[in-house]
Amino acid sequence: MNPANMQHPKVVVIGAGSLFFGRQSIWQMVHSPYLNQGTLALVDTDEERLTKMVRLAEMVARENNVSLKVEGSVDRRKVLPGADFVVLSFAEQSVKYRGIDCQVSLKYGIRMCSGDTIGPGGIFRAMRELPIIMECAKDIEELCPEAWVINYINPSTVHGIALHRYAPQLKSFALCDSHHMPHKKAYYAVRAGIIGDHSEFTEEIDRKFDFRIAGVNHFTWLLKAEYEGQNVMPNIAEAMRLMAGDENNGGDRGAKAIFNDAITYELYDIFGIIPTCTAHTKEYVRYWQGLGQTSDAIPPLSIWETEERYQRHDEMWQQVDDFLSGEIPITDYMSTFGPDHATDIIENMVGNLGKKFFINTLNQGAVTNMNEDSFLELLCDVSMDGVKPLHVGEMPRGIRGMQEVVLDTHELTAEAVVEQSYEKLRRAMLTDPLVNSIRDADKIIAELLELEREMIPEGWYKHGLTVS
Repeated sequence: MNPANMQHPKVVVIGAGSLFFGRQSIWQMVHSPYLNQGTLALVDTDEERLTKMVRLAEMVARENNVSLKVEGSVDRRKVLPGADFVVLSFAEQSVKYRGIDCQVSLKYGIRMCSGDTIGPGGIFRAMRELPIIMECAKDIEELCPEAWVINYINPSTVHGIALHRYAPQLKSFALCDSHHMPHKKAYYAVRAGIIGDHSEFTEEIDRKFDFRIAGVNHFTWLLKAEYEGQNVMPNIAEAMRLMAGDENNGGDRGAKAIFNDAITYELYDIFGIIPTCTAHTKEYVRYWQGLGQTSDAIPPLSIWETEERYQRHDEMWQQVDDFLSGEIPITDYMSTFGPDHATDIIENMVGNLGKKFFINTLNQGAVTNMNEDSFLELLCDVSMDGVKPLHVGEMPRGIRGMQEVVLDTHELTAEAVVEQSYEKLRRAMLTDPLVNSIRDADKIIAELLELEREMIPEGWYKHGLTVS
């Protein structure tokens, strides 16, 4: 960023219709004194939804008496010039196609509760999204080459790897909202019994509480938890065990939300460390695929629920419509929403605030027994000078091996999509930890290519693949 732009940063959001980010980005751009004199440029291919989000942003800015400039376009190239940050947050018809991924996989005995980062669902989501990401990267390189590119689209690791490898001239990193700081640390401080609730989390508690999380996105683990030098990992695990009867505690509705505390405790009992994103991690391992019994209390994974997710999106759009119509007073907007991970990080970078955040980036020695270029989710110092992971230590055996398999799957997926290589696509599918049959993998690939043809580049169909 040009120092002259620090007071007037331009943030471009490609995929403004993403309701899991768009509304929060408006909140932060209006709320932050480091951002609210700048520009928020919203891009979406759905003109009706784009118009709604632009109007909403303008209304919120006006109501809060800030000079934030709001732009909107269905053509990203029109708003990219002058951008300091470009956030990628699009997912065209994601609910529909994740449903297809999960149902086809289920035919072949693969159970996915989310289906967006691992298993056939993760691979085929990258098949749909990554080609567009790479097109965006080309436009950014041409029109705003100094901008920071923040990938907020799953599978976050696959896309982050691809941007680093195939667009190395750009400054980029990837995000997931599951480890938003300081909320994540406060969450474990409560579970450890250090504090009673999140409101008691202070800078002093922060300093005394040494906790270290690392791993591939959605397969991250709490490797250390010490308060004033005392190991509180068992306290956290015991809290999870006692909470296990509360089955819907994942911050979500449906398959991702259930049995998370029971699964967390069972994994802790095996490996001695705690999974920190269990709503997804339970999908990365074989144990709840229905192949054999684990404990009496935990059944095989429930499957991603398409219709329920459509209902959630409808409810979110209805809320937007209600703000626009005045059914919900626009004065309530700032008390309805709150900060988002991506815009928190942007604020930190612009304001040089010195906060630490979890970022998906190159390991650079943070996890000492994994490769320097392993793409991991790590606590980092983040500034306009770059992203610097903090020291973690070793990844324990067992978990480290599983991390490497997941990373190999992700790296092969990135290579397959960018190169349009059927050989590497098949190799990625058969490296994936959820796939157990060569013939089934071939059938899954063929069926999903057939069912998702409108979303996948035409070059893939030169192979003449058919379902057999």
